[in-house]
Amino acid sequence: MKKSVNIFEFPFNLGLIKKEHEAEPGVRKLPDWFRKFHFHKRINPFHIIRLESPKYTMNPDAETGVKNTDFIIEYAKKQSELILSHFNKNIFNIILGGDCSILIGNAIALKKLGNFGLFYLDGHTDYIPPRLSPSGGAAGMDLAIVSGLGHEKLTNIDYLKPYFLEENIFCIGNAETDDEEYVEQIVKSRITYFDLYQARKHGFRKIAHDFLHLVEDKNLTGFFIHFDVDVLQDKIMPCVDSRMEDGIDYQDLHEILNPLIHHEKCFGIEITILDPDYDENGEYTQVFTDKLIQIINKEE
Repeated sequence: MKKSVNIFEFPFNLGLIKKEHEAEPGVRKLPDWFRKFHFHKRINPFHIIRLESPKYTMNPDAETGVKNTDFIIEYAKKQSELILSHFNKNIFNIILGGDCSILIGNAIALKKLGNFGLFYLDGHTDYIPPRLSPSGGAAGMDLAIVSGLGHEKLTNIDYLKPYFLEENIFCIGNAETDDEEYVEQIVKSRITYFDLYQARKHGFRKIAHDFLHLVEDKNLTGFFIHFDVDVLQDKIMPCVDSRMEDGIDYQDLHEILNPLIHHEKCFGIEITILDPDYDENGEYTQVFTDKLIQIINKEE
């Protein structure tokens, strides 16, 4: 990584609905958990910037159909301000969640900086309206929200709708392909979409390069990577909120991320959904952080 690095810590978990055995979703512990594996030290960031999360709730919002809407909006605005106050085109930004709804604040900041693309790497599409969400959690609708699908209260914060143009988005890795109505939403959009099985056939490295061609052809200001770790195979990453058996392996991840992360127009990457509560001895997180650092630092 030639650029200097900033690490942002956004331990937000109000986009998820807690399970019966939980006091709250454990994803908020991710930044501190990564420190135990010396992630920050090995990355050696220029700055570490943190925004604490409000107390966990599951407040319904009848207007939007999304739980904790007001808290999500408030946090997203603060995220955006922090990102913008530390913006430097020569800085690569690593953003540690939290749940997927942290994408909203990141997207607002990027919209204020210009016209950005989004590479959405996730085991789900997260592209549904609230009426199709059984939980009402924003983490399952974040791609929809940032591309303008959903209630204006969330999709048009600071009158910036859409935060990303759909034609500038690639969505890769969905393994939840049995629900036709769920998949139909993104298929009918203008987003470039490869489910997990299509991506294997097309080639992960080729998909990354196809996205970079889009960025260059459209002369976009830059692009951002969303990386939800539930896109990984369950056998190597079971520490997630919504487990799927199939997914990509670490070689696939390297083929996808290596050309993207080291491109001059890459603003940064957000890492979401890894829940330390499901990895008590850290065996999965240790391997994950090692693999991710190798990619970021271009280590062999």
